[in-house]
Amino acid sequence: MQLNDVHRGIQKKRPRKRIGRGSGSGHGKTSGRGHNGHKSRSGYSRKPTFQGGAMPMIRRIPKRGFNNRWALTVFAVNVARLNEAFNDGDEVTLEALAAKDLAKGTFDEVKILGDGELTKKLTVSAHRFSKSAEEKITAAGGTINKLVAKRTPDERVAALKAEAKK
Repeated sequence: MQLNDVHRGIQKKRPRKRIGRGSGSGHGKTSGRGHNGHKSRSGYSRKPTFQGGAMPMIRRIPKRGFNNRWALTVFAVNVARLNEAFNDGDEVTLEALAAKDLAKGTFDEVKILGDGELTKKLTVSAHRFSKSAEEKITAAGGTINKLVAKRTPDERVAALKAEAKK
């Protein structure tokens, strides 16, 4: 390589694309817009949901009811699953549920439901309990610890609004 070859072929500024200046410009006749059609006209714009004149997907999907974006996501675990996964005298916590793959994914609260039978004496810690679950746990000789949510509803709403702004 020669020192005078270093900048050979490198242009600092690329000449701008001069459109609408005739056939000698290299962008002649249609000026890079193709032939006819909507996009070839000046002032062309269309909605991002436009689907070639077909009924847009956004209008085909039924929209009914109310979707509460501030609602808590509650993970439900049945008493029968606790009976299968834990031994007599065990302590059932959120960490223990996650370790045994009973509480998966992201959620705000855990609720224990009363479906199935419980024969073991367990100490169960969760945010919510159904009446039948409470009765079955206490009938088996176990105890119940109700946990308080990590965030108040107002804190959750503030966090979701801050996340939506990003």
